[in-house]
Amino acid sequence: MLGGGGQVARAIMATVPSQHVAIAKSRGEVDISDPAAVAGTVAHASIDWIVNGAAFTAVDLAEDEVESATLINDTAVGVLASAAFEAGCRLVHLSTDFVFDGKSGRAYLPTDVTNPISVYGKTKLGGERHVVAGGDGIVLRTSWVYASAGRNFVLTMLRLMREREKLNVVADQIGTPTWATGIAHAIWGLIDVNAPGGLYHWTDLGVASWYDFALAIQEEALARGLLARAVPITPIATVDYPTKAARPRFSVLDTRAMRALVPAPAQHWRQNLRKMLDELRTK
Repeated sequence: MLGGGGQVARAIMATVPSQHVAIAKSRGEVDISDPAAVAGTVAHASIDWIVNGAAFTAVDLAEDEVESATLINDTAVGVLASAAFEAGCRLVHLSTDFVFDGKSGRAYLPTDVTNPISVYGKTKLGGERHVVAGGDGIVLRTSWVYASAGRNFVLTMLRLMREREKLNVVADQIGTPTWATGIAHAIWGLIDVNAPGGLYHWTDLGVASWYDFALAIQEEALARGLLARAVPITPIATVDYPTKAARPRFSVLDTRAMRALVPAPAQHWRQNLRKMLDELRTK
């Protein structure tokens, strides 16, 4: 597992099935931006699968640091895909809903035409193309990832709800919040069924706006004693919260094909939010 310090990597390591052995490598151990380090690590390891969760994920910063984002999300993934092919192991590469422009009137299929509208999305799409070019590489797109540790919307909202008297949250961007642990189970499912190479989508079930998500976070956190009070939350438009990078307005992913393939159960995003907050409460 590359990107061992990330949310999905930690979830993968916490859910290793009894029939598998997994090793996580952080950026300090294997820097994906160093082609020689990546190629050397893969060539000298005895592994059947590589899961790549390493990425340049600072969406707004990528607009200014195009070279760094391209190196990590695109070029280095090409090196990794080639190294995996040479070593005879399979690669699962995590990608994003940001490869779409958000103009669809329905949930995006894995086969739908991509059209990223940010540097981050463009570089992630570049990485995808390297992975699928070899034939047996797997690209797993997901969205709005959160966990009980790391940097994510849920933990940010909980902090702001404690610090501020009111919040404004964007209500016209629609997607699906997805718990990292659910993604981890889905990845183990792909491995266990030896899924064919190609593009896959996995998120929790249901849809939400960031505003809907924030309301649910507050309600569920209050019920668990993670917040001492409620604060007013006002829905706002994207135009009222300008960011460096453009975001897709609608980025719901169609997960039906993958749900039919893997044994991992998909659950509604609110159910998984409750599980994550229960986990957070026990820490």
